[in-house]
Amino acid sequence: MKRILGFGGVVATAGLLAAGLSVPAQAANDVASDALATNGLSAYAVAAYWKANNAANLIGATPYNVETKVVAKHLSKGGPSADSKPGIVPAIGDEKKTVAKSKNVNLPKTTGKVFFTTPDGSDADSRPDRHWCSATSVQSAYHNLVATAGHCVYDTETNAATLDNWVFIPGYYQGKTPWGVYVGKQAFTHYDYDVYEDGDRDYAFVTVYNGLKFAHDGVVRPFTDNPGGWKQVSTATFLNFPRSFRDWDNNGTYWCKHDDKYYVWAFEDAGRLGDNVGGQGLAYNQKVGQPVFVFGYPSGSHPDGNYAYTGKTLKWSYGKTFPASASSIKAEELVGVKSSFTGEGALGSSWLLKYSNGRRLGYLNGVTIGVSDTDGNDRYDTSVSPYFDGELYGVYSAAKNLWSGSIAVPFESPALH
Repeated sequence: MKRILGFGGVVATAGLLAAGLSVPAQAANDVASDALATNGLSAYAVAAYWKANNAANLIGATPYNVETKVVAKHLSKGGPSADSKPGIVPAIGDEKKTVAKSKNVNLPKTTGKVFFTTPDGSDADSRPDRHWCSATSVQSAYHNLVATAGHCVYDTETNAATLDNWVFIPGYYQGKTPWGVYVGKQAFTHYDYDVYEDGDRDYAFVTVYNGLKFAHDGVVRPFTDNPGGWKQVSTATFLNFPRSFRDWDNNGTYWCKHDDKYYVWAFEDAGRLGDNVGGQGLAYNQKVGQPVFVFGYPSGSHPDGNYAYTGKTLKWSYGKTFPASASSIKAEELVGVKSSFTGEGALGSSWLLKYSNGRRLGYLNGVTIGVSDTDGNDRYDTSVSPYFDGELYGVYSAAKNLWSGSIAVPFESPALH
């Protein structure tokens, strides 16, 4: 865990200043930063893990349900309060306001699923368990940032720094990756969540590499059938690839040896996340009581056994926020919204303020960290989120200006020669 000391004098962009919007002058607490895939080689292996064997790992993943069910209280008074002046960051493509109207709820392209593995190994095959949460693309300098719940990035079960093999797939559906696979590079959350699991800070921002497209629906052809899909690399680089993916006999996996030369399968660069699907804006220190749309992939049953959602398709709910608390997850300053979303899969769902149907853009103002049955009728009726304040903006600011780049063709490391 890397600790980034408090921000002094966060600088707003020219567009924000021109609009008369304010940003916090200083974040009161620290930011925790942890590496995911640290270089092109490790990121390449992560992508290959999910797409190998016709995306068997993606298809076999199950919704994450850690700390999903919470006992939330609807507070009639008190609740979260702004720690500085309200502010917003415009969405990608929405830096200049446009007006569009639509009677339908057009689902945002920015939303997708994050996939990761946990080390508990309870699957029948004794491999690490494969899970997913909901998440969304958000505005950033290099159009490469994802927002989700903190415990969809940080491993609160084993107290490890981060979850493994972390990727974001916008528009995912039954093994299909329409805009590519985006491997996580660097994760950011509030120091109090990383260290103390403070539920009021259960959010995370993750920078991702350029997306990868997979030829032939992820099926790699032998070198003799498609030599153009392979890139020659040095012996040292070849030997550095994870053994689980290396193939000495050329039977169709991602690395091969042919005529005493070493090759890797060259995935196609899908480009930057925000260029492909856009990115939502960000709103913080907003008044509680405003309506928001919640977009995510709820899955599983209500307590009464009603199987309401499959988790296969993107769903939405709508309502006004209200102050809430949940002592079981050390959270006293949450916001809630009435929603029938079941918890599994809905973790990380995006709460969008002032969502425009025409542009499919709004301002991210919450992420689902749990669901609750507040009236005791065995049906989930409330989703809860941390209140987005100036401290959240400090975490976002630590992540929003970091470059990541492409991993389409694994690069040669000078240290390997």
